[in-house]
Amino acid sequence: MDKQTDSAAAALAALGHPARLTVFRLLVRAGPDGVLVGEIAAHLDMPLSTLAHHLRSLKQAGLIVQTRRGREVETRADTHAMRDVLDFLMSECCKGVPSLARQD
Repeated sequence: MDKQTDSAAAALAALGHPARLTVFRLLVRAGPDGVLVGEIAAHLDMPLSTLAHHLRSLKQAGLIVQTRRGREVETRADTHAMRDVLDFLMSECCKGVPSLARQD
């Protein structure tokens, strides 16, 4: 397999867990300012240790970016990486399927 396929598979696998998909959706909605890790845990009523596990998976898949701000860690969705996954799906997996053609 090629690198693009491997990257897309890793991203989709990470998003395949309901908790990680929920975290990612929260981060996308937060926009470029991101959300502090403690705020994510509070919003989702999730223990920090559990959240850390899910964030590690999302980071390894290249879907989030984290920045340390003193004692806090700010987390943002990497929307460019997600766009790459979506573009890959549309161009490589769904090419030639009329019902999936983009309606831009």
